[in-house]
Amino acid sequence: MSAGRVILSRFVVVLILIAGVGCHACAQRNNRVMNRPYTDLRPWHLGFSVGLHTQDLQLTHNGYVTPDGESWFVEQPDFSPGFCVGGLVDFRLNEWFSLRVSPGIYFGNRSLVMRDHESGAVERQDIKSNQVVLPVDLKYASLRYRNVRPYLVGGVMGAFDVSKRHARDLLQLNSADVLVSLGLGCDIYLPYFKLCPELKFCFGLTDMLRHDRPDLADDPDRYKFTQSLAKAATRMVVLTFYFE
Repeated sequence: MSAGRVILSRFVVVLILIAGVGCHACAQRNNRVMNRPYTDLRPWHLGFSVGLHTQDLQLTHNGYVTPDGESWFVEQPDFSPGFCVGGLVDFRLNEWFSLRVSPGIYFGNRSLVMRDHESGAVERQDIKSNQVVLPVDLKYASLRYRNVRPYLVGGVMGAFDVSKRHARDLLQLNSADVLVSLGLGCDIYLPYFKLCPELKFCFGLTDMLRHDRPDLADDPDRYKFTQSLAKAATRMVVLTFYFE
């Protein structure tokens, strides 16, 4: 396991432990006091979020071999943590379900490594992204226990990358994507607001690889990296803290 992946996993574990300890302490401290007892009865409410995420590409190879006998393999060996911010509109449907719309922006990076099996040659590329996202999720919450309430969430997310592409990049990705997401979290009722740590897993439904590369018409040798791939799908893990 790479050093970057180890650091990221440890950081996520620490944040989850901090949220869990805070949740337990809140429940213990408020055995008799119910913070914000009527907040879940409102027909709708607003909030905002901050968080971390990692972006991954699930790459499907097609076994392409160049006329010179080169066979290139593309991978993302490491994850770079990114930052995300957003807003929240929560619509109460009934005692158990609510519909959540949380527009935001994700700042991230993917570091790709390309290797030729025959010669051992290596090429590298960083793909930075600034994605405007619009998640729409259905939230199912359990019974409230004192000042905590676990929940599950699932839905779809539209994403559009507004970052500038660089001509003649070895690989280019499309701007628009659609993802499905599943996650879990916990509502923590504090005296003045509700804190909701949430861990979500997102899976892209579209092929993000830009197969048509007219910008490489005068340098066809650089097109071999795109030709080596059949598909590239987005994967993301998002740790979000909602303040409602």
